[in-house]
Amino acid sequence: MSVAFLFPGQGSQAVGMGRELYERFPEAREVFEAADDALGERLSKLCFEGPEAELRRTANTQPAILAVSVAAHAVLAKRLPAPAFAAGHSLGELSALCAMGAMPLSEAVRAVRERGRLMQEAVPEGQGAMAAVLGLAPELVQEACGEASTASEKVQPANFNEPGQTVISGHAAAVARAGERAQALGAKRVMPLPVSAPFHSSLMAPVQAPLRALLSKIAWKPLAAPVVSNVEATPNAEPGRLVELLVAQVTAPVRWTDCVRALRTHGVDRVVEIGPGRVLCGLVKRIDREISSFNVEDQASLDKTLAGLAPKEAA
Repeated sequence: MSVAFLFPGQGSQAVGMGRELYERFPEAREVFEAADDALGERLSKLCFEGPEAELRRTANTQPAILAVSVAAHAVLAKRLPAPAFAAGHSLGELSALCAMGAMPLSEAVRAVRERGRLMQEAVPEGQGAMAAVLGLAPELVQEACGEASTASEKVQPANFNEPGQTVISGHAAAVARAGERAQALGAKRVMPLPVSAPFHSSLMAPVQAPLRALLSKIAWKPLAAPVVSNVEATPNAEPGRLVELLVAQVTAPVRWTDCVRALRTHGVDRVVEIGPGRVLCGLVKRIDREISSFNVEDQASLDKTLAGLAPKEAA
């Protein structure tokens, strides 16, 4: 029996996130203050008070979610030992690496701020799109994307979130065609997503070179626990591989279903989602019902998680 820590990605943000942790726990307050100092602005105020429109900007969303996640981890880490493994969904992979000690918080928030800016600016607004395809096997979603792509307009699976939910990403017209084809193949629903760029698609290729240059300047350190990469869906504990995995992640799909199955293969039977929301808990439940899910985002969820993970006394 072992525990994995999971870290959420973009889309889990909400105005007010992290405020209770900041107010109740000195270790969380230290994280927020360090993030504010690193960026030279009140990121914490944006997390706690908004405005929502500013929090939704990718260049703000990414460091904000990372700061909240690392703050929540700081609280949990004082009360639980290190996990057997960690994983994060897209942006959450960087939160996981920071929480596992691979890079300092100051470098992490600056890196994801720049990552978010690069991703936002890679494609002119309106040219890219993303949509969630529900109730269709991933291989059929892949088929729909193949049929909808042309030489000049591409669409591809971006997130294999769970067996019945695959997100597609690419040129807006190709995404629309792929959605129509997916419905013809039997999808229950295709939902356009309110995102600012076509993440995890070939359109993000311009991000890779500057991101590699940025990440290569970080002095990566040994990890407290292996982190399952989105690209390979296997645990990695080698600091020397992190830059290329994170660069590849920008254009490659997030293989979340495979990540969770990999954790199960390595003996994980409990996961704790650390940061805003419970999106990953829901996905884990739909991937493998044998895995127990907990989360930490405030005092109540912390108490429930600590109680749920406490060793059971022998009868």
